[in-house]
Amino acid sequence: MSTTTAPSPTTRGLPATEGTPAQRIIRAAITPGGAVFVLLAALFVAVVLSNPSFGEPPQLIRFIGRTAPIAIAAMGQYYVIVSGEFDLSMGAVVATQVVIAGNYIGQDEGRVLPAIGLMLLVGAAVGVVNGLATTLLKVPSFIVTLGTMLALGGLVDYLTGGAATGNPVDTFRELGRGGIEGVPVVDVLPFSVIILVVVAVGGVLLMRSPFGRTLIATGDNPDAAGLAGTSVWWIKTRAFVLSSLSATVAGILLVGYAGVHPSVGQGYEFQAITAVVLGGVILGGGRGWLLSAAAGAFALELLFAFLNFREVESTWRDTVQGLIIIIAVAVAGRAWTVGRSPKQPPDPPPTTTPTTSAATPNPARPGTDTGEH
Repeated sequence: MSTTTAPSPTTRGLPATEGTPAQRIIRAAITPGGAVFVLLAALFVAVVLSNPSFGEPPQLIRFIGRTAPIAIAAMGQYYVIVSGEFDLSMGAVVATQVVIAGNYIGQDEGRVLPAIGLMLLVGAAVGVVNGLATTLLKVPSFIVTLGTMLALGGLVDYLTGGAATGNPVDTFRELGRGGIEGVPVVDVLPFSVIILVVVAVGGVLLMRSPFGRTLIATGDNPDAAGLAGTSVWWIKTRAFVLSSLSATVAGILLVGYAGVHPSVGQGYEFQAITAVVLGGVILGGGRGWLLSAAAGAFALELLFAFLNFREVESTWRDTVQGLIIIIAVAVAGRAWTVGRSPKQPPDPPPTTTPTTSAATPNPARPGTDTGEH
């Protein structure tokens, strides 16, 4: 007797890239990364019902401008989390950059561009240290970035004495609080909104590049990525650099309307992580969308605005953030399979067909599994 597998048709799941646009939108909306946009729309409606003036274009664009720093920080945190790591040093990086801007620039407009270059250099250096300590020294990123947070926080307190110091020239502060005036509908288009759009577009293009695909693959299975020839240490180090640079950009914008104080940026790392997990990005890496992380930041700020309009005390913010992290992490891990291609049904068992002669099977040859030619 010999066995042959009888071919049988199977019903294949519809790939995520196929189907009508409506089908693709529905499949995306029921994943955690897509559901945050539904939540964002629902929160926006709730806020407008609580305060109708919030929906007016000038008010709305100002809200987007104020939220831009945390959205940029969330996108930076996304790179690290999707690679399977954490960055707890973002708030300390923001505070460090704010202090650099306040004390180095002063009222000298000629120092604005050198100061921005210095801030970006410091941000990149912090990212490199975090990345190399995590990947080459094999210290968990939670510990590495916690140490960086404490070290930078202590340095900032030492330099400032815990009080506001320095006052950068208005030309620099305009990046965070200024904008293009006379724009139809919105009146003023904040520079922070323009910078947010540039960062988001650049991030989307980056995640569609080989680097982005490799970053997600590394977060999903670093061992397999390493066996495939990926320099895991270099990929993850670049993710930490992007995170620190994003915190730097957020710090530049925050100087505009938050001023120069060592407390600026305090808690930003937790807000960014909350926004990322609210956006459906899986802690542990390998799943998530960049724009969903940014949408999570806007959803979080809309939620706080809604609570404010409903006269809920601001002291509940930390409690809300904690609950969001717990619920979002619990739900996202299970829900990412929803909306993706359905599992293919198992193949039917092989059928046996009688043969007319009982032929002796060929003996197995070295280097083969079955001995068949």
